[in-house]
Amino acid sequence: MKFRTLGMSGLRVSAVGLGCMGLSHAYGTPVKKNEFMSLLADAVDMGYTFFDTAEVYGTPDNPHLNEEMMGEALKPYRDRVVIATKFGIRFDHPEQPGNHPLITDSCPEAIRKSVESSLRRLCTDHIDLYYQHRIDKNVEPEVVAGTMSELIKEGKILHWGISEATAEYLRRAHRVCPVAAVQNRYSMMARWHESLFPVCEELGVGFVAFSPLANGLLSKCYNTESMFDTQTDYRAAMPQYQKDSFEKNKCLFEMIEQLAMEKHATPAQISLAWMMSKKPWIVPIPGTRCLCRLKENIGAADISFSQEEVAAIDKLLSTMEMSEVFGGSRIVDKAQ
Repeated sequence: MKFRTLGMSGLRVSAVGLGCMGLSHAYGTPVKKNEFMSLLADAVDMGYTFFDTAEVYGTPDNPHLNEEMMGEALKPYRDRVVIATKFGIRFDHPEQPGNHPLITDSCPEAIRKSVESSLRRLCTDHIDLYYQHRIDKNVEPEVVAGTMSELIKEGKILHWGISEATAEYLRRAHRVCPVAAVQNRYSMMARWHESLFPVCEELGVGFVAFSPLANGLLSKCYNTESMFDTQTDYRAAMPQYQKDSFEKNKCLFEMIEQLAMEKHATPAQISLAWMMSKKPWIVPIPGTRCLCRLKENIGAADISFSQEEVAAIDKLLSTMEMSEVFGGSRIVDKAQ
């Protein structure tokens, strides 16, 4: 396995991480506990060291299911892995089907309650990377960063990060307590955070890419006949999975398939290798439930593109037709 360091933080992780959300949330019925345990054990054996979860990746009956299962699964390997989890959101009406709006809460009291609960569920005395899950417009970034500084001094977290960060928020937070990484949506279909790269470079902040395969679409495992449970699977309503989107994305698929042939790789590996070739501090965290995909994704670390090849791909991506792509859950005001 190849490794990368997230910016100037010194936090060293496997070049490809494992996003664990889909094992219990938003991608259908949660996997059984033994399947979760087995998959993570296999991931460790393959060389994965970077595992991503959040306190809300569960079900209406058990909102914290993902953290609980991850804690048990990784306990035997705790000294070999980096655990990232998140605080700061809850779901609005989680008992309802489909994509749930988010309610943010990053006040210091809520953060402290969350970190203690996550430490207990994760069966650990420290969290390696603790993300603010979404920006809370009601709490200043300096306040959040101040709380992170306190938690680092107390040894409860080692590093902190921000998910869906903006440049201004990142700069303000970083001045108070250095940010190790931002975790933003990023794929060939979702490039709007590339404007943040110069700021990450300047500040020495790593970039962790979630949904690096556009919620699985760029794996080329799906077509117009693919069906998703409208009750438990967010993909049922995602724009890139609507039937007409496959025709709109035809040129994108053809480009990826051509590159896969040239590099003797799979489409998923091409999508991951493309972003890893952009910067040495970009780390994708694709999710999967399948052992074969686990092997496939980690294999992307062995594929590279030259800067000239990356520029040529980017030029094509900027000009070709694509469907819309899921941009994230809606945030609603706490007062509602």
